[in-house]
Amino acid sequence: MEAGSERPAHHVQSLERGLAVIKAFGSGAARLTLSDVAKSTGLTRAAARRFLLTLADLGYVRSDGRYFTLTARVLELGYAYLSSLSLSEVVQPHLERLSAEVHESCSVSVLDGTDIVYVARVAVSRIMTVSINVGTRFPAHATSMGHILLAGLDEPALEAYLRDAEFERLTSHTLTAPEALRTELAAVRGQGWALVDQELEEGLRSVAAPIRDPHGTVVAAVNISTQAHRTGHDAVRTSLLPSLLATAERIEADLAVAPSARVS
Repeated sequence: MEAGSERPAHHVQSLERGLAVIKAFGSGAARLTLSDVAKSTGLTRAAARRFLLTLADLGYVRSDGRYFTLTARVLELGYAYLSSLSLSEVVQPHLERLSAEVHESCSVSVLDGTDIVYVARVAVSRIMTVSINVGTRFPAHATSMGHILLAGLDEPALEAYLRDAEFERLTSHTLTAPEALRTELAAVRGQGWALVDQELEEGLRSVAAPIRDPHGTVVAAVNISTQAHRTGHDAVRTSLLPSLLATAERIEADLAVAPSARVS
């Protein structure tokens, strides 16, 4: 709040100032002197010193006698927030960043029976004849995210899927033979990503990567979808795949501190 503005009766100014001291440590300001903190926060040197020493007592700040730095314990302040999030809430900002980077639509889905179910999505344009929203379902055998999720199954679960699934031919490119799909899934498992070319809908090409929990289990898949006439196979591999894999790693890093993230 600006100086002189009215604050509600419940406002705790000391908490506001303490958080301001923590926030003073940012990009390019990892090590600050007492004077630096006072200048950044607008506090007096005496007040800044009290806050810094209190944070040091609590383990959030350390000092070498001249410079102050944050400790890793400050991450605990974010862990509580992350651990309360659903999977969709964890992945959404990562999808927004990825979509802005590659200028394509991006999604995250999970496996439910023989279908994938979208739990998060950022669309830059409509590239399919049907609208895709959170909750949309598609058959796993015809999608890049489905191939990722199926490749992550153990052998008994995969056998059950191959027994129960209806391998509908959606386009002339759709894999409908169980053994052909099994071969493709082995390749996906080996390379760590899946490229599906117009199997779900003519003109739609997508690439997907796994999202693993801290135990290494594939719990979701993230993908980038594009139009086949605009993005060739080589462009998918060189322009889209690196960003996709990096995004999957960042999501997994968040899940490592939010292992209880629920699907919703």
